[in-house]
Amino acid sequence: MLIQILATVLGIMMSLAYYPQAYRIWKNKSAENVSTATYAIFSVGTTTWLIYGFYLRDLPIILSFLLGVIGSWAVLALSIIYRR
Repeated sequence: MLIQILATVLGIMMSLAYYPQAYRIWKNKSAENVSTATYAIFSVGTTTWLIYGFYLRDLPIILSFLLGVIGSWAVLALSIIYRR
């Protein structure tokens, strides 16, 4: 049980890492030096893990990657919108 709690907490923390990048792009209205290809890979990867979590009905995976999906797709979308 402890490992599930730890995995959930750390997974959520890792997924939150996308949000400062998204905020920075939005604030500066610029995605200069942001790799769109990298965030495309992250977006597909986090979405795949989220689907897998639903398939397994595994709450730690679902909670962790739900935030990651939102964050990674936000960065990807903003990097496309504010690309120079």
